[in-house]
This record gives sequence, C-alpha cells and structure tokens, in this order.
Amino acid sequence: MAEVQLPATLTPLFDGLPRRVEIDAATVADALAELEQRWPGLCDRLCEPGPALRQHIHVYVDRERAQLETKLEPRSRVHVVAAISGG
Repeated sequence: MAEVQLPATLTPLFDGLPRRVEIDAATVADALAELEQRWPGLCDRLCEPGPALRQHIHVYVDRERAQLETKLEPRSRVHVVAAISGG
C-alpha cells in the first residue's frame, strides 16, 4: 500500500480525515479516487475538471514531482502539497 500524506489545511474540512492515509492504488489518480470514495468532495479541492491537478496543488511520489498518471509502487510515499501564493 502507498502512504499518502495530505496538507494540514484539508483535515478540518473533512470529518475523520487523517494527515496520513494508506491507499492501495496503481496511480496518483487512483489514489485520489479512493480518497474521494472515503471523503466525498476531497478531489474537488485537489483537482480541476479534465481532470488535472489544481494549479496550487503539487504531488510528489517518492520525492519526485508527479502527475495524475504517475504510477505508484506498493510502498510509495505520496505527498500532496498545497502551495501558498500571494503578496
């Protein structure tokens, strides 16, 4: 199972959502779909229609920048990062 680490900004928005979740998924998109099944509405916070990752969301798989189609290994570590912008 892959370990998905989510940004702290998401946990207060979804009842029972932990910062770390173990997911059995083949790709980043599959992992996000599984999270969506468990916590409906979560994908809307991370993805735009198309689907594509939102501009301010970055995903890393085993410390490498990833996209939705990036493959996951059984022991992959997935980090979802919400970028902060402004001035």
